[in-house]
Amino acid sequence: MATLLNNYNQNNGTKDSENLTQEEINERIAILKRFRHLLEQQRNKFKEYLTVLEKQEKGIASEDDTVIVAQAELEQQIVSNITNLQKVIVPMEALYKEKGIKLTSEIPQIQKELSELQEAVLVQNEKNRTLLKEHITQIRNRISQFSDPRHNPYAKNTSIYSQKVSTPSIIDIEI
Repeated sequence: MATLLNNYNQNNGTKDSENLTQEEINERIAILKRFRHLLEQQRNKFKEYLTVLEKQEKGIASEDDTVIVAQAELEQQIVSNITNLQKVIVPMEALYKEKGIKLTSEIPQIQKELSELQEAVLVQNEKNRTLLKEHITQIRNRISQFSDPRHNPYAKNTSIYSQKVSTPSIIDIEI
């Protein structure tokens, strides 16, 4: 707390801090701590998301459907967590700016890391989508080959156990 207060006083200058009450300084420090904590949480979630996407890429390459499904479910949970965090961070950032709190050196660094992680996540996500599209195309081609007589000699043949029985279409009855 003392370190944050010193950092806060150094960043805001002594002139501003002299006009503020101790309660206002404590409030600003609390906002600063909470904002930093939320940004760190979001950064960790993005790191986790990137790890999941990298593992998903390996699952796609190995064509292990259970791994792909599990990774997709985990991905949805992480994206939901990131969305929920973002819903808290946006108003906190607005409050942070509204109170006139100057940025400490930690906050811009975390925000820079967040931007880099977001970019890496987008790149990895696009890569996985491309791989999945290719995988789906391959599966569709395999399925279409099952009914193609060039690739499956049994595709058009009927079973030797089934008989072709003609069914009458007209019945002639005499009295």
